[in-house]
Amino acid sequence: MRSSRFAAMLAGLALVTLLLVRTAGTQPGTPVDLVLWGGTVVTMDERRTVLPVGAVAVHDGRVVAVGEADAILEAYQGAERVDTRGHIVMPGLVNTHTHAPMVLFRGMADDLALMDWLNGYIFPAERLAVSPDMVRIGTRLAALEMIESGTTTFADMYYFEDDIAEVTREAGLRAVLGQSVIEFPVADAPSPADGLARAEAFITAWRDDPLVTPAVAPHSAYTLDGRMLVAARELASRHQVPLLIHLAETEEEARIVREAHGTTPTRYLDGLGIWAGRSLAAHGVHLDEDDIALLAERGVGVAHNPESNMKLASGIAAVPSWIEAGMVAGLGTDGAASNNDLDMFEAMRFAALLHKVATRDPRAMPAGLVLELATRRGAEALGLADRIGSLEPGRQADLIVVSVEGARQTPMFDAVSHLVYVTHGDDVRHVVVDGRFLMRDRQVLTLPRDAVLRDARAMAERIRLAVARGPESGAGGEER
Repeated sequence: MRSSRFAAMLAGLALVTLLLVRTAGTQPGTPVDLVLWGGTVVTMDERRTVLPVGAVAVHDGRVVAVGEADAILEAYQGAERVDTRGHIVMPGLVNTHTHAPMVLFRGMADDLALMDWLNGYIFPAERLAVSPDMVRIGTRLAALEMIESGTTTFADMYYFEDDIAEVTREAGLRAVLGQSVIEFPVADAPSPADGLARAEAFITAWRDDPLVTPAVAPHSAYTLDGRMLVAARELASRHQVPLLIHLAETEEEARIVREAHGTTPTRYLDGLGIWAGRSLAAHGVHLDEDDIALLAERGVGVAHNPESNMKLASGIAAVPSWIEAGMVAGLGTDGAASNNDLDMFEAMRFAALLHKVATRDPRAMPAGLVLELATRRGAEALGLADRIGSLEPGRQADLIVVSVEGARQTPMFDAVSHLVYVTHGDDVRHVVVDGRFLMRDRQVLTLPRDAVLRDARAMAERIRLAVARGPESGAGGEER
């Protein structure tokens, strides 16, 4: 009788534990690497669960439990325990479109339309300045900025992408990195065919990396001919990697494609088979209803970049219509040359406010949806939804801790509202990727901050002088 009562009591205790602690198959008392406890945990799971006094247990780079703080502390013995009272613990932010080295062009050319900005300033500056040295220095600066503002995963399209990958791994960030392919000669490829060959070598070298997902990145429908676009799709499909491309960013792009091919950029690319595989398109400002339905049907991820689109006067993407149609959507900053920063908290706030004005509906793009675009939906757009984007057992431990103790953060009635409408990137206190601290108490641990800033300032001066001198002088330093 006594043994049966004891068994019943144990069963009851087990049931309580299961109710209080969502685990990935571990048992109470299990040793883990890290427990963050006491803060408000914004999980971004499908139910958008928020735990006012919660905790997260991490082991071997993964989340093993999320629950009420008392239950987690009782059930798990953390080798390290971090007190997060007065803070929000949440998934790391996912930036679905940027050009990391272009931080070195920040503020070089402002108050211009996209085509004037590209053809008059950016493409000429890139011809003079881009090199492996410039790319590494720029990417270190971008990585430092992203870590300091809470981004843990980013998608990139640029040149010398193998150098970007090396710096990304050095910084400890997660990324989908696309080696760019474009019609005219660029720093790392004299022709688009050379760009494709470089992309294949990049994919082969990085395909098994735990943090870097290699991709091929044909620039756009208006900077490559159909033959090269198809070749890029075939390369991505053959290696089962993502394809990244700019799409319908401006009215000018839409006009160019319509005059050449008699249809929209979206349907032109579909006719070439570009969407027949894992794809991420950036911008999507000028999509009609049929385009939106087609992209939803094909499962194409689309990155919304409100700040860049506003600054370049490209237009306002119909993101509420995207969501209603079931499109896979994420949020991005674009490059810092057209934004002019990589702060995803700022991108969230602009996304929320812009669409309220555009639709004249204050209910458009509510805070919870915008936060999804920057986390769970962004991960889905990158094809990483099974690994990141939410704090759930089994997910990679990519998370950030945000302070809500300051005057600007007081009072806090709703944590999700605070993250979208109040928080700035410099409110982030800790950043963890794959269970590893990249930043702790505002101190970046994986990059030498002073050296990164010093090198960036020196490179920016070289770029300024090279642009002033013109084509006879480059700025990038070493080539290979």
